[in-house]
Amino acid sequence: MAISVVMPALEMAQETGKLLAWRKNEGEQVHKGEPLLEIETDKAVVEVEAPGDGLLVGVTAHVGEEIPVGRTIAWLVKPGEQPPANDGVQAQSGRASSVAAASAAVATPARVEPVVNAPLISPKARRLAKELGVDFWMIRGTGPDGVITAEDVQAFVDAGKQGTGEARTVGEPLSAIARLMAERTTQSWIQVPHFFVSREVDCVELQKAHKTLGPAIEEKNGVRVSITDFLLALVARVLAKHPRVNAIWKDGGIHLNPGVNISVAMAVEGGVVNAVIHNAEKMRLEEISSQRHRLTELARRNHLGMADISGGTFTISNLGMYKVDAFTAIIPPGQSAILAVGSISDRVVAHEGNPVVRPMMTITLSSDHRVIDGVRASAFLDELVGAIATAGSSLG
Repeated sequence: MAISVVMPALEMAQETGKLLAWRKNEGEQVHKGEPLLEIETDKAVVEVEAPGDGLLVGVTAHVGEEIPVGRTIAWLVKPGEQPPANDGVQAQSGRASSVAAASAAVATPARVEPVVNAPLISPKARRLAKELGVDFWMIRGTGPDGVITAEDVQAFVDAGKQGTGEARTVGEPLSAIARLMAERTTQSWIQVPHFFVSREVDCVELQKAHKTLGPAIEEKNGVRVSITDFLLALVARVLAKHPRVNAIWKDGGIHLNPGVNISVAMAVEGGVVNAVIHNAEKMRLEEISSQRHRLTELARRNHLGMADISGGTFTISNLGMYKVDAFTAIIPPGQSAILAVGSISDRVVAHEGNPVVRPMMTITLSSDHRVIDGVRASAFLDELVGAIATAGSSLG
């Protein structure tokens, strides 16, 4: 029996998906679970697996096309079998069946990230903005209730041409990941009231713990333990004691998350993705290290699934390996805080009343002021600094 390949719904309120690539050619044998196609949603680029075995035939979707959720875009058939006539009707029960198809593509996320309110924009205006390469977040709508119209988009483009002589793209075009990251960080910076708190941390004990505990875990699991793994484990334990730092702002109020799901900012070709370690507060250091290693390898191969990038409640961004002393980070949408971690470097500091050289690190917490006030942010950082200063006993 022929198996339909449909455009899956991978997010709440998703209406369409953009086809980025077919991993198999028409007429090629496909096995269940193999990568079949890549699609782009509002949040991520997702690899979709084949829902069954068969020859790929009846392909109707082309790269770059926006496809409604639930529409059949190809068939998997047995040799000699013909696909059903494509009458344009959505497979089975339309959107409901596409959700089932999504479960075949990726594991179900532990928690769906809340969608932050986007500007109201008409479908025609959205299409025009995409065609012209315009960021509609920058446009003020003049339609009813502030809806952005096609005329608003065209006026915005015309104003840009008049002011600069010509609207043009500079440098290389953005990858899908880079464009999504740009849209989401812009969204967060505009809508979330950020504030920042920094602390310097003495890392003597953290480095000692890394040298003593790391090799044993590496020998047992075959995975190298990094400083980031230690920070993930320590942050998870401290977050469990400070639930407001792990909360979200939604529907005009503060909502506490049931678990600590830490996103780790990872550099990939063309941008940065946030891979999520779910329920990190319940994991041992070696488990966190194995999970982080698994996610890193998937990110390098561009094989992260929706479950791997969804449901984060707090993010760590570590630029220490790039020799960055300190920085501030933008809070990802759907979260209330992100910890920016700088490099560990020797500095002259006061220790027991004397100037000494110690390995120091600067950490900066970016917080959503609607959820976390200065006192809560400071209390969280203070306890985290204490945990790092006693890393060996905290994690041993």
